[in-house]
Amino acid sequence: MTTTTPAPAPSPVAVDHYDRFLAEHYTWMLGGDLDALAAGQRAALAGWGVTPGSAIGTAAGSLAVDLGCGPGHASLALAALGFDSVLAVDLSQPLLGELAAHAAHLPAVRAVRADVRTALRELVRPGSAEAVVCLGDTLTHLPTRADVAALFADVAAALAPGGTAVFAYRDLTVPLTGTDRFLPVRATEDRIMTCFLEYPDDYDDYTVVVHDLVHERDASDAAWTLTARSYRKLRLSHAWVLEQLRTAGLRVRREESGAGGMRTVVLERGCGRPGR
Repeated sequence: MTTTTPAPAPSPVAVDHYDRFLAEHYTWMLGGDLDALAAGQRAALAGWGVTPGSAIGTAAGSLAVDLGCGPGHASLALAALGFDSVLAVDLSQPLLGELAAHAAHLPAVRAVRADVRTALRELVRPGSAEAVVCLGDTLTHLPTRADVAALFADVAAALAPGGTAVFAYRDLTVPLTGTDRFLPVRATEDRIMTCFLEYPDDYDDYTVVVHDLVHERDASDAAWTLTARSYRKLRLSHAWVLEQLRTAGLRVRREESGAGGMRTVVLERGCGRPGR
């Protein structure tokens, strides 16, 4: 594995939330075993048709890009699927460090600290990527909806004809009320994580404030401590996302819905020139 650190663009607020608070809990809240997470992600990607050799006219060596890679379970999965090069992009240095530790034996994985809003234009030759994935609710961490639409166009430009893109995000456009706003994340003997959603009037239907609460028990005296941090996320409707993807020149191949408003869209870049 190789790691590079170009000068990143200005960080969105979510990056500070991850670096200062969430990164240390991130793999734990997903289940705690990065290798197991990578194996599950590999099966999912294979089921969605994300495999080397599916695109048309790419040069020797298959390239996959993982935008908002976090600790890297999707990057590890892409390498295991046989992609010759996996570009793993994130702005969180602690999470990239975790990926580096797990991918030290994988020369295919290249971790880069960069902003997902500019990474494809700066690091990927147009029409050279066989696959681009953006999972883990990364889209809602972008500052504006215009940034999301621009990213879709960049993905379409980066993909080779017949290349595959996968986006996952949480549709939070329908406000939760009452106790439904408290979302359990994970609980173990010494750590409990809960998420609380708030819909402030000042941003209307544009964002939701996410409050992450982590209770941890001290092994020495069994006392519990609470740490809580907050940040805003975009509210993206599924209909709007689909329209922006089509405008960018990406054809929907498959859609899936999950718990908590989670959406997954699998797309293909056609043989024509992608929209801009």
